[in-house]
Amino acid sequence: MRADMLASVLTELNGTSADIEASGVISTDGLMMASVLPAGLDEDRVGAMSAAMLSLGDRTAQELTRGTLEQVLIKGAKGYVLMVYAGNESVLTVLAKPNAKLGLIFLDVKRAANSISELL
Repeated sequence: MRADMLASVLTELNGTSADIEASGVISTDGLMMASVLPAGLDEDRVGAMSAAMLSLGDRTAQELTRGTLEQVLIKGAKGYVLMVYAGNESVLTVLAKPNAKLGLIFLDVKRAANSISELL
């Protein structure tokens, strides 16, 4: 039931912008809780990579005295990976196209992360 509600939030998020290609809710230890991913994208790999990057981001923010980590943004030649906390024990990971309007995506992702936090 909870997985269905999480998937519903993700489906709505993916529908807010044609620039969002995939999204998932992942526990901080790397387990996929819900996802809306394209075929061929391994959700276990997405979960593991998200947890690793989030851990590294937390450590970097702490060691370089930047305060509490808010988001991790990775830009590659084929697009973006955005990770934000959705509560204390989960992260929302979003894959976006290279020409994405990031301001709008940040806003939509923040809203979705708040909804996910409330569900968990």
